[in-house]
Amino acid sequence: MTPFSSSAQPIPDSANNSQIEYINMHPPRQDAVSEVLAGLRTAQKTLSPKYFYDERGSQLFEAITQQPEYYPTRTERKILADHAAEIATSLRTHAGEHITLIEPGCGSCEKVKLLLNDILPSRYVGMDISDQFLLGATENLSQSHPKLDITAVCADFSQLDELANHLPPGHRVVFYPGSTLGNFTPAAAQTFLSSVRTLVGDNGGMLIGVDRHKDSATLDAAYNDKCGVTADFNLNALRHLNRVLPANFDTDLFRHQAHYNADEQRIEMHLRCSQSHTVTCAGQEIHFVEGESIHSENSYKYTRERFTSLAKRAGFAIQQSWQDKDALFAVYYCAAI
Repeated sequence: MTPFSSSAQPIPDSANNSQIEYINMHPPRQDAVSEVLAGLRTAQKTLSPKYFYDERGSQLFEAITQQPEYYPTRTERKILADHAAEIATSLRTHAGEHITLIEPGCGSCEKVKLLLNDILPSRYVGMDISDQFLLGATENLSQSHPKLDITAVCADFSQLDELANHLPPGHRVVFYPGSTLGNFTPAAAQTFLSSVRTLVGDNGGMLIGVDRHKDSATLDAAYNDKCGVTADFNLNALRHLNRVLPANFDTDLFRHQAHYNADEQRIEMHLRCSQSHTVTCAGQEIHFVEGESIHSENSYKYTRERFTSLAKRAGFAIQQSWQDKDALFAVYYCAAI
């Protein structure tokens, strides 16, 4: 998920660190007011999950990853750490020795650090819409990996096709961890993966983390932790809107609700309204009735067969996969076909 910033500044055209190349593709910034109001005026009120993420939201998400019920982050990290050498061998076998490793939505770059010493890419390309966060993360990465050539690209996912024009020729592999694919609807996921396929070209590939379909009890527990951190994270979206629109949501009138929709194979997160009332958002009135909800996030889970089919439609074939002993989570290397 991509954080929303109301005061982002452009990445400088040049920087003192000659190890890093900075490219500002000037990502389009959607009008937050129009986007929020449009979502809240639909029959099923919706809100983009990017509004979870202000400074407090980022802190809460980090706390979520530490909850005993929330398995995805620690499970994926262990898979990457335990199988880094095998993953590197698979990448070199299928994509060649001199790899440009590209990470859309790179965030803090922490997961890629688990792989760099084994993959030894010729260049790492970190891509994020949050320019100042990107700048700090890539500077930090350059300090821990001083011999690595780094390109920091301020862009969003819709600009993957354009990104190809800014990169040198060669073998490209996209690294997309975190089961972030699950936040897309299946149609949007296919569109995204098709853009990845265009970016990497015929000799490239994709290393992707995918949360697996599993029993509802495990999934429901993961998104309803006993300490209530996920509930606070969900409600933080309303606090964020109160500040940036502004709005006057009363978080005491909403409660967190998350459940696994087994038919759709997705977690649904909602903010359920406890009583009828009216909220003012950017000067506009939004009416709520008791019991209705704001649908704040989906997180799709994939069987191997379902992900294989999705990848194939986008132009990829699974070459190798790694998973934990309990088969909770999987990392796939997919080659372009």
